Amino acid sequence: MPSDGHAYTEARRHALRALLAHADLSALLVTKPVNVRYLTGFSGSYGALLLLHDRTVFFTDGRYRHQAAAEVPDAEVVLAPGDLIGPVGGVVRTAGDGLGFEPAGLTWGDGQRLRSGLPGQAVVPAPPLVEELREVKDERELTAMREAARLGDEALAGLLPTLREGVTERQVAVDLDLAMRRLGGESLAFDTIVAFGEQAAEPHHHPGGRPLAAGDLVELDFGARVDGYCANLARSMVLGRASQRQRDLYEVVRHAQAAGLGCLEAGVPAGEVDRACRQPIAEAGLGDSFPHPTGHGIGLERDEAPRLRPGARDRIAAGTPVAIEPGVYLPGFGGVRIEDLVVARPGGHELLTTATKELLEL
Repeated sequence: MPSDGHAYTEARRHALRALLAHADLSALLVTKPVNVRYLTGFSGSYGALLLLHDRTVFFTDGRYRHQAAAEVPDAEVVLAPGDLIGPVGGVVRTAGDGLGFEPAGLTWGDGQRLRSGLPGQAVVPAPPLVEELREVKDERELTAMREAARLGDEALAGLLPTLREGVTERQVAVDLDLAMRRLGGESLAFDTIVAFGEQAAEPHHHPGGRPLAAGDLVELDFGARVDGYCANLARSMVLGRASQRQRDLYEVVRHAQAAGLGCLEAGVPAGEVDRACRQPIAEAGLGDSFPHPTGHGIGLERDEAPRLRPGARDRIAAGTPVAIEPGVYLPGFGGVRIEDLVVARPGGHELLTTATKELLEL
């Protein structure tokens, strides 16, 4: 992270320290890589952060000695080759009782080693404090996500003229992946989904050797990553002239997504957005064919809090990017999913993905 980003990470750690006090913790060991990156700017693959009320200690090894000095200049760096957990005890013993660790970032065995290295002290799984902070994005994060969304829109526009009979799902996935990288994406947000015809009835289909044929539904779900941050875009279309059944199915999903977007604004419960999307699909008699949540948060991870699912009561805060992705899947026929990346704003939302949602007949 460039030097001007250190103010962001320092502010995040300051906010996390306030949460530690409320959680009755004297320190937090952060080992989940995306959380380490969020709090330090460290982009390497081997690192852990120990956050105390008056100290910031970063553990890595000699491979990242210079990278850590550049990306985490405001922390004490401890070289811990082959063992990020062992040295923690020596630092924490003088910090007071109450060490929290990330249960999603440690194996059971490492958790036990952490406890055995601090006999008599409370070593407890911490609530998802960093994940709570990550929900609302600052302008630096949103700038990266806007760029990632733009790359996805541009990659799709370049792909559409190449969709023709005989091309395989796997070939299309590779073409999309390469396009996003060539346009400037640092990596992919997730494994690209490409499904033709009846295989589009599988929401998370893995692209294979199935060739595209005239009359097929085509489902594309993909995203680029920029500066660590993800985007997500899904569109469905037809090769050739769409049948009436395909048109009807597409319109149901498009109407459902429009209803969800119309409901989205800062302060709305996540479950309300889900309900708004489900209602048109249920009214069309297809409620059982919409098997997944309406959406999720996006950021350093493709799928993070908040979760837009039935009954979710968490209110979506201003500045929170979410995916809105209703879909209907009919075995033996195919499926339609329409997904956009949007940011909740007071009184409405900001749309980051802009590809057309008209039914394309290629």
